[in-house]
Amino acid sequence: MPIVISDQTVIQDFVRKVEEISGEKISKCMQCGTCTGSCPMIAEMQISPRRIVLLTKFGQQEQVTGANTVWLCASCHTCLVRCPRGLDLPKVMEAIRLVTLRMNENYIEPFEIDSETIEDLPPIALVSCFRKHTA
Repeated sequence: MPIVISDQTVIQDFVRKVEEISGEKISKCMQCGTCTGSCPMIAEMQISPRRIVLLTKFGQQEQVTGANTVWLCASCHTCLVRCPRGLDLPKVMEAIRLVTLRMNENYIEPFEIDSETIEDLPPIALVSCFRKHTA
């Protein structure tokens, strides 16, 4: 007999994993937008940090992991310092990255980087990039 998993179970599982890995309660966010207004990377992000939290809260895993936002988060902690609720958004972003990488989905494929680019980059930058963006 096949196991049937409801959409609600999948949603709760994603939220639970993100909260467990990050150690943060996503429900603390009151959607004030301070994180988005403070973010130095917002111009490059497809979805704002505030919206990432909202989508995560509602278990919209595909939208969250499909956007470049969690990958572009610089973990500068400006959002954390300014958040009136003290939500550690960089930890949440890292947790979402880890959930994605645990599904063996690379954000960057190392073998698709051309040799000229590899020659121009310092090795420490490549190592840092691969640690953050590859499973």
